[in-house]
Amino acid sequence: MAKRDIGQEILDGIREVKEYKSGKKVLRVRTLKAPSSPKVIRQRLKLSQSAFAGLMGVSLRTVQDWEQGRRKPSGPAVALLRIAEQKPDVFMHLS
Repeated sequence: MAKRDIGQEILDGIREVKEYKSGKKVLRVRTLKAPSSPKVIRQRLKLSQSAFAGLMGVSLRTVQDWEQGRRKPSGPAVALLRIAEQKPDVFMHLS
């Protein structure tokens, strides 16, 4: 296995930023759509609120708050919801 040259990777990254800022380079951009509601995803997976909370790494109360519109998922929870929706087989193997 080839050894990584972290210093060179940092320098390459700095060059790319400079090229982008000067208009010489275009960056790839992806727009992620918002996942479906937690309740819809949970029901598609056929999970109880408690089991879904366990897989998401949040409390049962948090899932209940999401489903009743008192709170919205943010940050890592949104990322996990995307995985649960788009790759349910992967999500179900989390532990």
